[in-house]
Amino acid sequence: MPGPIDLHTHSSVSDGTESPAELVQAAVVAGLGTVGLTDHDTTAGWQEAFAAASGTGLCVIPGMELSTRFGWKSVHLLAYLIDPLDEGILSETARIREGRMSRAEHIVRRISEDYDLSWDDVLAQTGVGATIGRPHIADALVARGLVADRSAAFESILHPRSGYFEPHYAPDPLDAVRLVVAAGGAPVLAHPGTRTREDVMPEVKVAALADAGLFGLEIHHRDNSVAGTKRLYELAEKYDLAITGSSDYHGVGKPNRLAENVTTPEVLEKLLSCTSGSQPFYG
Repeated sequence: MPGPIDLHTHSSVSDGTESPAELVQAAVVAGLGTVGLTDHDTTAGWQEAFAAASGTGLCVIPGMELSTRFGWKSVHLLAYLIDPLDEGILSETARIREGRMSRAEHIVRRISEDYDLSWDDVLAQTGVGATIGRPHIADALVARGLVADRSAAFESILHPRSGYFEPHYAPDPLDAVRLVVAAGGAPVLAHPGTRTREDVMPEVKVAALADAGLFGLEIHHRDNSVAGTKRLYELAEKYDLAITGSSDYHGVGKPNRLAENVTTPEVLEKLLSCTSGSQPFYG
């Protein structure tokens, strides 16, 4: 479809602030030709997005941002055009969401010992059926007047050094790539260069992911560092990985704006040609 291609966005089904329908409308207003809906560990927003896109001319690429963990580091894997009914994906995402919920409850319990915050406050900031995560805790802190906005929450109370942080269950990236490929999808590492060049995933791990079917690297993303981006280009060339670009739009939850980074039509065409789990929706 004509227009910019933004393959990484979030709705209120996970930690965005707009419903899938509102997200689609925002994409239309922004002049996008294609938008990828990639909520955390769930495909629950797909059908609403498809319905909202009908008649708009917008192409919706159904996807998901799968939580994984490499050592101590959280690694996000974008999973495009998977079969949403694949048993492996369903089982693993259910386990991840359960881990996220338990983690969030533990964090809130610890925060409540020092601040006026309850689990009900968090639930009040969470959409029906949403995958609960730290952004919802941040919104509850904002609503309670304890911080100014989400960014302030993550820079203070929710910062890993605050003493309230704890990890949640997530599979190894290699297992996740294999799951996505088995479900007919195309896996892409999300914003993998956010720190220094040395903090980019070790080459031996990237090589293993490429051998398992990794499709690409999300290089054009506001959170990737200059040094990290340079290293990612080197890895993409060496292992023949596609290069994607996306906004990682969350509505008003983050400063990221639609189409601030985009993917080329050639990469989208390649992605479509190597997937079989589900189909794009052409509005």
